[in-house]
Amino acid sequence: MNKENVRMVMNLIADAGSSKSYSMQAIAYAREGKFEAAKIAMNQSEEEITKAHALQTDLIQNEAKGDKTEMDLYMVHAQDHVMTAILAKEMAVEIVELYQRLEKQ
Repeated sequence: MNKENVRMVMNLIADAGSSKSYSMQAIAYAREGKFEAAKIAMNQSEEEITKAHALQTDLIQNEAKGDKTEMDLYMVHAQDHVMTAILAKEMAVEIVELYQRLEKQ
């Protein structure tokens, strides 16, 4: 794997991991009734997953141009992180909303 691919894989993993952590943090804040803090954490999660998605888009565009990306276990692992971070973010949005509804009852 060349240095550029290593950089991209590590950035995908780091950005996705940060996004997932912020999502989980948002759920914890919501559980405590700290909805403003939960909102901030969700915004941070969105920022991080947006960075990962931009890298993913670059890879796809390069592939479309004929610049093939080496697919190895590292890249698969990075893609797994991105997918779980996206799912965690989507679920966190729903869970935070549920906690807000419960708070209003």
